Amino acid sequence: MPCDYFYKLQNNPQEEPLADAKNSQGQGTKLTVLLALVTLVSTFGSSFQYGYNVSVINSPAPFMQNFYNQTYMDRYGTYMDSNFRTLLWSLTVSMFPLGGFFGSLLVGPLVNNCGRKGTLLINNLFSIVPAILMGTSEVAKTFEGIILSRIIIGINAGLSSNVVPMYLGEMSPKNLRGAIGVVPQLFITIGILVAQILGLKSILGNREGWPVLLGLTGIPAAVELILLPFFPESPRYLLIQKGDEEQARKALQRLRGRDNVDDEIEEMCQEDQSEKQEGRLSVMNLCTFQALRWQLISIIVMMMGQQLSGINAVFYYADRIFESSGVEANAVQYVTVGIGAVNVVMTCLAVFIIELVGRRILLLVGFGMCCVSCAVLTMALNLQTSVPWMPYISIASVIAYIIGHAIGASPIPFVLITEMFLQSSRPAAFMVGGSVHWLCNFTVGLVFLYMQQALGAYSFLIFCVICLATVIYIFFIVPETKNKTFMEINQIMAKRNGVEVTVDKEELMDINTIPGTWNEKKEVTTNSSL
Repeated sequence: MPCDYFYKLQNNPQEEPLADAKNSQGQGTKLTVLLALVTLVSTFGSSFQYGYNVSVINSPAPFMQNFYNQTYMDRYGTYMDSNFRTLLWSLTVSMFPLGGFFGSLLVGPLVNNCGRKGTLLINNLFSIVPAILMGTSEVAKTFEGIILSRIIIGINAGLSSNVVPMYLGEMSPKNLRGAIGVVPQLFITIGILVAQILGLKSILGNREGWPVLLGLTGIPAAVELILLPFFPESPRYLLIQKGDEEQARKALQRLRGRDNVDDEIEEMCQEDQSEKQEGRLSVMNLCTFQALRWQLISIIVMMMGQQLSGINAVFYYADRIFESSGVEANAVQYVTVGIGAVNVVMTCLAVFIIELVGRRILLLVGFGMCCVSCAVLTMALNLQTSVPWMPYISIASVIAYIIGHAIGASPIPFVLITEMFLQSSRPAAFMVGGSVHWLCNFTVGLVFLYMQQALGAYSFLIFCVICLATVIYIFFIVPETKNKTFMEINQIMAKRNGVEVTVDKEELMDINTIPGTWNEKKEVTTNSSL
């Protein structure tokens, strides 16, 4: 049965087996080689692909559109109408976030039935198959294969963007959970940068190289498919959802590099006992459950703020901003790579400072920088034709915006989804957060061109207002979660929700005399200093 440890504690009340573990917990658990390796393998095999496929079609777009046109000519003896060609290319771009939305809807059923690791392994099929289709599309003379592959690879990104933070967050000790939780976003930015570099016209962003550029996305998936089976499943999934304490303990011992993991087993059992009345929550249950009301609102607000804050618009405007500042057209692609490098460096910085300054500060500073940058950029774009030095202000605003998004708006919301929800509600929370993320991404891609045509540079004022509203919400509602257990965070949010969801450690020892049975109580209160 789960939590056999508490039987031993009940039978030997004078023993204090938690003492050494708690002392080590107070000092902070160190990053082990195994935890570092599973982080690298899962983020390279999954998160990296998300970033790679976001950016991979930007550079070869003219050559791919020519391929569409020539294929149509070979089939029907006439070239495409320009409107039809634009429609096909719009589908090629928009199918990726649409697939991401569908992938987010699959998160709950897959992680609950196949586990976190099992879902990531299955997800590799949604990368390898489209990689083959896209890599052979020119030889097969089928642009339909590319469009179909984009929605399949979108499903892969939708799953990986949710499951990887969940998997790593559940395996990480509380003093490293934030830093490890930012690593998936780091590998997303690395994926974007690698796609930008390989997409240079001198490498693969040309008429001959674009099929290879698209097909390379299968390599990280193959690496993960080979290596990930050697790493453990999430201990929380094994103990709380599967009821297998022995395997959960073995997994924790491997991940922590020590035999005594009783402190974390106890904390998981507290969580398990606290959730017995709830059961496993569906998305519908989550949306109507009072005890999780503010957590749900918070992740929706942060995910909307993340995608509606103008990140895609800034990248869209970046090329023309650099050109207006005197950068030659042929050199703009290298400047874009430089912006991608800034994104990587600042996200890497977030990995190292998140446990020092906390999640809340990074969110406020990140969205605040985005807000100010959008306001300044609006002014600079409107004055750059009349003021000679104003284009340089535009460049500085773009760089400041990228820095703000990289340290706060991009990585932290996914970390907080893991931390603000317990095991029974976490999959449903990721489904909601992921769906909002991808729907907003899709919406911005759909309406931004129309908004830009109507408002021009004043489009950034809308993004400025959205960033400001997100900052105000975070300041008043979102708590700091640094170095807190999931149960401690749950208690903080319970007060805001007007409910009491707590656990008394002594009551966890109050086990029925019949082995394998817990005493279930309608309300559990705490005397511990959580």
